[in-house]
Amino acid sequence: MTLVAGVDSSTQSCKVVIRELETGTIVRSGRASHPDGTEADPEAWWNALQLAVCDAGGLDDVAAVGIGGQQHGMVCIDVAGNVVRPALLWNDTRSAAAASDLVSELGAQTWAQAVGSVPVAAFTVSKLRWLARHEPMAMAKTAAVCLPHDWLTWKLVGGGLQALVTDRGDASGTGYWSPATDEYRLDLLELATDRGDLHLPTVLAPDALAGHTVESGAIPAGLAVSAGTGDNMAAALGLGAVVGDVVMSVGTSGVVSVVSATPTADPSGQVAGFADATGEFLPLVCTLNAGQVLDSVRALLGVTFEAFDELARAPMSADDALTLLPFLAGERTPNRPHARGVLSGISLTNLTPESLARASVESIACGLADGLGAVVDCGVDVGRILLVGGGARLHALQTCVASVVNTPVTVPAPGEYVAEGAAAQAAWALTGARPEWNEGSRSTITAEAAPDVYARYTALRDQTGPDAWPQ
Repeated sequence: MTLVAGVDSSTQSCKVVIRELETGTIVRSGRASHPDGTEADPEAWWNALQLAVCDAGGLDDVAAVGIGGQQHGMVCIDVAGNVVRPALLWNDTRSAAAASDLVSELGAQTWAQAVGSVPVAAFTVSKLRWLARHEPMAMAKTAAVCLPHDWLTWKLVGGGLQALVTDRGDASGTGYWSPATDEYRLDLLELATDRGDLHLPTVLAPDALAGHTVESGAIPAGLAVSAGTGDNMAAALGLGAVVGDVVMSVGTSGVVSVVSATPTADPSGQVAGFADATGEFLPLVCTLNAGQVLDSVRALLGVTFEAFDELARAPMSADDALTLLPFLAGERTPNRPHARGVLSGISLTNLTPESLARASVESIACGLADGLGAVVDCGVDVGRILLVGGGARLHALQTCVASVVNTPVTVPAPGEYVAEGAAAQAAWALTGARPEWNEGSRSTITAEAAPDVYARYTALRDQTGPDAWPQ
């Protein structure tokens, strides 16, 4: 029996799943935590990967491995291969002003046409501009720049800076690689950094091998290593998403992505025109606030996940509802990095645990609906909706999403879809053929349309526009 392994190196933790090559059946798995914060020493990711591999029973019987990693993070490496400073993660918003400056210098339309996306704080190009302006000595020491998944793949295969590789999917989130032309835009990188000599990872095809592992701790030598990809691209691959499929993910962030046969270029900046891990495209909308909002409200109420779900499903009058603008961590979509949350419509009768739980769930569903609408406005054809992530286990959220978008929602069985997609990519690189594995059990949720919920949310969102908060 041939086995392949997939890794999800996310913001919060590292997960490893090991699957049968022929069937895709998961035979074992493991995990380890990452430190909190919006910047991290990449060695913490490597240590967590080692622990997660051990927790999964090791890789001695595995033939290939692939890495799925959090997008956008900035990993700077010096000429000797050492990390220059802690990596800035996607959710570090100190680069917001740098992103704004980059957009002002070229114009949103130019950025969208060049790389399919308009820079925001999350993008690597914005973080590099921040580094060049605020830590010039660190920038001067930097010889190469890569992404979290690129760095882990490089650690697996060993070698010098020339061994750094990436894939179309993750490269498309840097802000200096074009999904439409499959080329780096070195002019944009130089604009951000005032450097024309930075080394960048080689962009590999979806079925390419990055190399083979070198022995290191829990990692045995000789395993085939795939190109790896970004977490959103790996999740779509793990779900078996095809052109037209919408993936709504409720994790730390809220994500709406659609597999598309054509690239997008949205000058409004709402839709990031990414590539996917298969050779297609993955226009995507990301919000900073999703699962962490639900967790914050649940903690405030002092209830379990299951009890929170029951509270949010309790019957209540639509005429006396709370409305939450959930921008508790600033926001990326819409681009309001300094925003704060707003709770509106409080009365003597509705300031209850049930109303607050319901309002938080509705706010996440409405944010996802915003994202879907933005992608559709870019001319992307959409089909079935797949709802995944930790928040998708809430029955209240499943029903609310179906009612707000007025479309049946497919809920796959809970799974580690990023890691599963990374394993699928490993199988692809090992055999030369994309695996056709069983999708597993899925349920379909239907609900009566609730236009009033979305109308209340959009009214509050538009009322508290960007001018309501210091920029």
